[in-house]
Amino acid sequence: MTLYICSFKIRRRRLARLAGGQTSQPSTPLSTPLTSPQRETPPGPLPGPSGAAPQPVPPAASQSLGLNVHSGTPATSPMGTSGVAYGSQSSEGVSSLSSSPSNSLETQSQSLSRSQSMDIDPASCEKSMSQVDVDSGIENMEVEDSDRREKRNLTEKETSANSDVSEEQALQLICKILRVSWKEQDRDVIFLPSLAAEFHQNPKEVYSDFKDLISQILMEVLMMSTQSRVHNPFASLTATSQPIAAAKSPDHRLTLVQPSSQGGSPMGPSAGSFGASSLSSLGACGGGMSCESASDRFTIETCKETEMLNYLIERFDSVGMEERKAPKMCSQPNVSQLLSNIRSQCISHVALVLQGALTQPRSPLQQSLLVPYMLCRNLPYGFIQELVRITHQEDEVFRQIFIPILHGLALAVKECSFDSDNFKFPLMALAELCEIKFGKTHPVCNLVTSLPLWCPKPLSPGCGREIQRLSYLGAFFGLSVFAEDDTKVGDKYFSGPAITMENTRVVSQSLQHYLESARGDMFKVLHNILLNSETRELALNYMAALVNYNVKKAQMQTDDKLVSTDGFMLNFLWVLQQLSMKIKLETVDPYYIFHPRCRLVVSLEETRLKATMDELKAWLSELHKDPAKFTEPKFPTECFFLTLHTHHLSILPGCRRYIRRLRAIRELNRTVEELKNSESQWKDSPLASRHREMLKRCKTQLKKLVRAKACADVGLLDENLLRRCLQFYSTVIQLILRMVDPTYPNINLPLNPEIPKSFAALPEFYIEDVAEFLLFVVQYSPQVLYEPCVQDIVTFLVVFICSQNYIRNPYLIAKLVEVLFVTNPAVQPRTQRFSEMMENHPLSVKHLVPALMKFYTDVEHTGATSEFYDKFTIRYHISTIFKSLWQNIAHHGTFMEEFNSGKQFVRYINMLINDTTFLLDESLESLKRIHEVQEEMKNKEQWEQLPREQQQSRQSQLTQDERVSRSYLALATETVEMFHILTKQVQKPFLRPELGPRLAAMLNFNLQQLLTSGTCCSLQRSYSRELFEEVISKMRKAGIKSSIAIEKFKLLSEKVEEIVAKNSQSEMDYSDAPDEFKEYVVCVPPLILRYMKSPTTGFIFVAPESYCNNLVTFQHRAPRHQTLCIGLHGKFRLLVF
Repeated sequence: MTLYICSFKIRRRRLARLAGGQTSQPSTPLSTPLTSPQRETPPGPLPGPSGAAPQPVPPAASQSLGLNVHSGTPATSPMGTSGVAYGSQSSEGVSSLSSSPSNSLETQSQSLSRSQSMDIDPASCEKSMSQVDVDSGIENMEVEDSDRREKRNLTEKETSANSDVSEEQALQLICKILRVSWKEQDRDVIFLPSLAAEFHQNPKEVYSDFKDLISQILMEVLMMSTQSRVHNPFASLTATSQPIAAAKSPDHRLTLVQPSSQGGSPMGPSAGSFGASSLSSLGACGGGMSCESASDRFTIETCKETEMLNYLIERFDSVGMEERKAPKMCSQPNVSQLLSNIRSQCISHVALVLQGALTQPRSPLQQSLLVPYMLCRNLPYGFIQELVRITHQEDEVFRQIFIPILHGLALAVKECSFDSDNFKFPLMALAELCEIKFGKTHPVCNLVTSLPLWCPKPLSPGCGREIQRLSYLGAFFGLSVFAEDDTKVGDKYFSGPAITMENTRVVSQSLQHYLESARGDMFKVLHNILLNSETRELALNYMAALVNYNVKKAQMQTDDKLVSTDGFMLNFLWVLQQLSMKIKLETVDPYYIFHPRCRLVVSLEETRLKATMDELKAWLSELHKDPAKFTEPKFPTECFFLTLHTHHLSILPGCRRYIRRLRAIRELNRTVEELKNSESQWKDSPLASRHREMLKRCKTQLKKLVRAKACADVGLLDENLLRRCLQFYSTVIQLILRMVDPTYPNINLPLNPEIPKSFAALPEFYIEDVAEFLLFVVQYSPQVLYEPCVQDIVTFLVVFICSQNYIRNPYLIAKLVEVLFVTNPAVQPRTQRFSEMMENHPLSVKHLVPALMKFYTDVEHTGATSEFYDKFTIRYHISTIFKSLWQNIAHHGTFMEEFNSGKQFVRYINMLINDTTFLLDESLESLKRIHEVQEEMKNKEQWEQLPREQQQSRQSQLTQDERVSRSYLALATETVEMFHILTKQVQKPFLRPELGPRLAAMLNFNLQQLLTSGTCCSLQRSYSRELFEEVISKMRKAGIKSSIAIEKFKLLSEKVEEIVAKNSQSEMDYSDAPDEFKEYVVCVPPLILRYMKSPTTGFIFVAPESYCNNLVTFQHRAPRHQTLCIGLHGKFRLLVF
């Protein structure tokens, strides 16, 4: 037994010296970072009731530091039988992350604020914990008991004796805080037999200073815990606080349940926190699904290490409580130093426990025992900061302690979801760790970026999904509300029958607050890693890898399994937006994407705004010949372009997916309705069971899509997110406009004909993304457009619509035009202000109308296979814009100038004529087919006799014709209305020789279409007297015109009849003219051939009006606009091409 006690003493002293001998205090004042949430509960005096000032400490308490003992206890006893009733103080425990209102009012003027600095003198740091590493040879330290320490310094004893606090009071304070005694055994204290024996033998040789004594006490307590397999030395203690409310679970682990009483535990959620119960109370959980409470559940091992940690954490916390109870005495230098020593010794021994030095070494793969405390936010104020301070200079010790903590937080966040507020605890813990700073160094940031999985190399084609799943921060950025990423949110909040519009709105706002909170912590993590100069490069590499590995996400058709999720990318986008918010445009280098050291991978095959691939390669080759042209990339430039490319890979794909989902919902609704309406036809057929199964599947899928849409509304239609996107795109617009005109914002049109090569080589999506985003916002969140940055967007739209030579792709111009269309008040009334800004823009008044007329005609040929049908939609948009501009007096002058002398007007009117003819023709044909099928269906007997396959075919054709007719009639109506507006306001331009005959022929043709039962197959647009008479008859019968108007039309018919008779007579007179008196005019572009050879006169001049008349019409005389060869006439072959 004596041998056992002797060996126990030797080991205790060795570990005490190892843990406590190297924790010298810093020489500089210490303070907690202002950005750290752990600042919420600094030590200090507790406020009185209703915010009153702290009560003064009674003189007796001041003299004895609150160490008064019971009258029955000897004055020399370090800890008497009564001591201080810690059970009454349990509500005063201080948590490092507590949100208690009372704690938030405490001052930071006490000694802890001097001993918990994040800015430590490097010289003093070198002295701290230099031998904590237990692998350095604990068992090999052969130190005799007689040589374990030097004698106490007499000067120190004299100083202590002459101070206000006696040595005996200091011993009492130590025993009170550590809750130990070496005098006698009693409840609520831990009796130290080994230390008691030493004091009994030679009290003066027990300790060299108080730090040494504290270390011995803690080591003996911990060794008692490890040596006793049955007896728990901590069982007799009354808890001063409750770090963990533990309950046994069937798997022999402790289930940590956050205490419901906020006052009884410093770990309760703050009063302003957003718990899951607040969402559940809205009735979002329905359909028999029970909503769980907001209790946060974590697990911890039941082991000796846990008991030790509980003891050490509570002792650390007791120091803060003592300072709050006796602030005046605790502020004395010697007392403050003593309390600081207790803190540092507690932390040093925690480090030993976490390494397994007192039990058995722990594997780095094991989750740290400290993680549940951090997740429960139940650590005393300054605990983690002190642990980092003491261990960060010993790399092996620091890694051995904090790598398991980091892995534990990552594992915890992977189990979290937005269906409760558990997600915030791992995020907040990691953010606070990364904020800990010593000088200019963030130790945890260095550790995070040194992990093997900080930025893993891709192993498969799915590199985007890999980096999300494998990288350390991927687990934190992967939190999402989208149904494709996490089904729990939709199942909990959007699946019950009790869901209403109001509930959905409130739940959406609540979830958006969740998102904002989570993203804020993600920003803190990445921001601190970037602030740390040692890790900035690694952080930028990781950010660039996220972008480069997800380039496929921008494709129209991509495999979602190969790229990161929408929620992940939007979280990353939010962080980048915060980082780039204060970037000044003057600090951004527009040549960055062409820089040899550009981190972003932009493929040469990426479509450029104006340059072809050959032009791009030639320019880049020339540019890279002189490296001096490039400046060193700075962080603002890199961050700006990272943010721009991330928008391309996050918000835009999300918008497209949202639109596809809405389209799928409409299609499913239509399918369900069709199946229901046709049930009478198939319910008795052999296919009835298949139709019922299809109906069931459609309804199930429809519910899933509606639920997914509700989740997407939360994540995508967040006004704050959309506003930040709009503000960033405004900055992008400013950069682009400066590239095309350095005088911006004093930009003038037309732009320089020589297009800057740097602009021509930009990726096309730089402008296309702006247009797509505006189209989405106008349709689904138009209120976002009421921002100051909108003026830049208006200028951008006007400049590039009026500078079509700067953009090679006509469909990109068409998207810009579509933005003007959708913001028109006739289409979206909520964007009237935006439309007014566009119409009244100085550049718009002068240049917009001619530019739109030019594009109306140029869009005839886009180079795409679908160009014939695409042009109708584009022209429909332009016609709607014209109608709006015509109502603005400021544009009348431009319109009239273009009507009278504009180069584009004649072509524009001819395109109107051709489109009207085609659209009305197709519409009438489809209406005729619709009428035929409807008449067949009215005759039920005849309809029932048709085979079922034929019935289904007719119904399918009917549905298709209805859709086509609806579309063509809308386009035709807009075109005819444009004709009506133009001809009503101005008639003179339509009487020009190149326009008048074509307009009359078009009207005549359409009258024939409307009045005859058949179709004009010969496409003859000649005059017919009978046609006019039938029109007059129809108008009188239908009453669609007044009698005066009908009489005017009759007079017109008579006048036309006279002209037709005169022309017929002329044709008869010259019909037998010899061939040598005839000449033939070929329609060719004037730049190719301005003169034509005649058989008799040699060369003749092609008159301008003849040229205009033919050039704008020849392509429409052949079916489907094909090239046509018109035989031989005399000596010439006439070609229409």
